[in-house]
Amino acid sequence: MSFLEYRVKFAPTGIRKILYLNWPLVLLITAVASVGFLMLYSIAGGNIETWARPQMERFGVGMVLMFMVALTPIWFWRSMSGVAYLVAFVLLLVVEFFGVVGMGAQRWIDLGFIRLQPSEMMKFTLVMLLAAYYDWLDPKKVSRPFYVLLPLLMIVTPTVLVLMQPNLGTSLMLILAGGTVMFAAGVSLWYFGAVILAVVGAVVGVFTLRGTPWQFLHDYQYKRIDTFLDPAADPLGAGYNIIQAKIALGSGGWSGKGFMQGTQSRLNFLPEKHTDFIFTTLAEEFGFIGAFSLLGLYALIIGFCLFAAFQNRDRFSALLIVGVAANFFFYIAVNLSMVMGMAPVVGVPLPLLSYGGSAMMVLLVGFGLVQSAHVHRPR
Repeated sequence: MSFLEYRVKFAPTGIRKILYLNWPLVLLITAVASVGFLMLYSIAGGNIETWARPQMERFGVGMVLMFMVALTPIWFWRSMSGVAYLVAFVLLLVVEFFGVVGMGAQRWIDLGFIRLQPSEMMKFTLVMLLAAYYDWLDPKKVSRPFYVLLPLLMIVTPTVLVLMQPNLGTSLMLILAGGTVMFAAGVSLWYFGAVILAVVGAVVGVFTLRGTPWQFLHDYQYKRIDTFLDPAADPLGAGYNIIQAKIALGSGGWSGKGFMQGTQSRLNFLPEKHTDFIFTTLAEEFGFIGAFSLLGLYALIIGFCLFAAFQNRDRFSALLIVGVAANFFFYIAVNLSMVMGMAPVVGVPLPLLSYGGSAMMVLLVGFGLVQSAHVHRPR
């Protein structure tokens, strides 16, 4: 019996699929999202209509999508990986020519009821395509130059389009998530060493070519790097956000000031408090204990994903789960590094907490892929 025949014959059906869902993962995702609803309610001064209710509605729609994706056989998503990647890539091209501009960047497509950000879709469709590619490829060929070049093109091409928007944070996440899948697939470490050298060279080039017609970054992105290196140089301008974020983080102490008692957010000292800097509001109101508890929930979600990947004997499913978990981790790592002053501000939301439609829904679809791989794994 072939592996495909095995999967068809013994695939779970009907109610069994629902029972096979990773319910602890569902509960953890709901718990983290609920913390986000509470914080959005607090930031709005006790008004549920401003941010909390729209976020709840998006979460509800996202959960429905997650269950729909989860109950669809994983072989279907494997066969659709190329189509999904192509759709996301075409949408990136649409953004380049017809996208909506907001906060100095052209990243969205306005659909009326929601602003779609194709770069968020690309994070997961890229992982799908890479997982399908390495599932198809003979493991003995994984580290051969030609077969390394193809996934590099899959990663670099959309990354360039996203960087042109400009969106440095998402570009970085595409590279990191794609690299994680390649690493998990068994690509030789020598290639990663070469990439690290190239990154070092690019960083040198960024600073060397500043102020010339060939500079790599936009002026505002250089300003963000200056602010990261010395926020106090412009405390009322470019350094204002990170200084206020550090004040909010530190003022929470061990147990925080209490729910809806955060002065930095309630008095509007903290910009982007409902999106990129929502973690600082949480830390101010619930202190170190609250912040550490949130990180514990995040760690459990990643842990459940990785455990599901290790359990799965299907190569595509395992690599897909690792890629989704990597995306989720890098969301958290980049955002927290940013708000704590450990990295330049690059506009990456905190997953399941920050206010926003595209990131929330696409992330839940990503978890739906994890659930589909878990439900339909070989038993």
